[in-house]
Amino acid sequence: MSSSGQPKRPQPRDGLLDIPLYVPGKAEIDGAAPIHKLSSNESPFGASSKAMDAFRQMTGNLELYPDGGSVVLRGVIGEVYGLHPDRILCGAGSDEVISLLCYTFLEKGDEAIYSEYGFAVYPIAMRAAGGVPVIAKEQDMTTDVDAILAAVTDKTKMVFLANPNNPTGTYIPSSEVRRLHAGLPPHVLLVLDAAYSEFVTRSDYEAGVELASTSENVVMTRTFSKVYGLASLRLGWCYGPQAVIDAMNRIRPPFNISGAAQAAGVAALRDQDFIRKAVKHNEEWLPKTSAALEALGLKVTPSVGNFILIHFPDTPGKSAVEADAYLLSKGCVLRQVGSYALPNALRMTIGTAEACEAVIGHLADFLKG
Repeated sequence: MSSSGQPKRPQPRDGLLDIPLYVPGKAEIDGAAPIHKLSSNESPFGASSKAMDAFRQMTGNLELYPDGGSVVLRGVIGEVYGLHPDRILCGAGSDEVISLLCYTFLEKGDEAIYSEYGFAVYPIAMRAAGGVPVIAKEQDMTTDVDAILAAVTDKTKMVFLANPNNPTGTYIPSSEVRRLHAGLPPHVLLVLDAAYSEFVTRSDYEAGVELASTSENVVMTRTFSKVYGLASLRLGWCYGPQAVIDAMNRIRPPFNISGAAQAAGVAALRDQDFIRKAVKHNEEWLPKTSAALEALGLKVTPSVGNFILIHFPDTPGKSAVEADAYLLSKGCVLRQVGSYALPNALRMTIGTAEACEAVIGHLADFLKG
């Protein structure tokens, strides 16, 4: 403090430095180029060639501002998913959409609920907006609707539900999502994060389109980072009631989506054959990889996404941390999830057939060693 009692340098808002830093998946191996990067749930097929061509074509217009309203992109999203474009908002990844939702609807001291192993960005966005994160316990690493409803107080303003959830890969059926919505007060906003919805083939699953279409307090968020393979471009969107979208647009940065990202997103949406190929690959290798690892004696949480959560034994020398170090030495990069209070588990993206087989083989050797 100075003699006047004022700080000697600019100070962040109260509580801001208490927010833990988000830790992304490892991208490199020290001393060697990674062979199989399976730490960030990225597409093993990259992006559609049509999306890449659209991206390249934007290089002749880099001096121009992008469309501030993402009008064409929202229109094509509407065509593909059967939605009204005016009820769509685009963001720099669904992360920005989540942050915009919190900044729009949370005031200091408001509570927002998320499940025990929910996406780590939720509490960061809540606290950045001045809100108070409230954790609802899960059952068998699956969202517990009753626990969420029991956590609702007169301070609750938002509920975040990742369905499927990251990092567990579990989901709840549409009947449970509807029961959750029915149990919430009408002023509480239910955010259905459907980042991995394209991979789900279960007949009792629904991403949230119908609830967001017919309710005043439901928003569905989506991303181009996973099945569309555009993670580097940071592109996401949400769909919800007109009043919610209008409020968010008042604080949305005016040019938050680059022209290249918009062009690539439009082209990616129009190449649904590419998406079907990626989904088909996941349908084959998700159960195949899970079964192979379980045959080694490892526990795998049942997943409907494009990743699995692998649990390791408490046996000395066979922990998740030691398995991770061994896999890294073999050029396989998985994700430690200690930041999710899962210190003895690793999350693995379903990569190429070669990548999946490599991890299975190396873990077999690790467990035998």
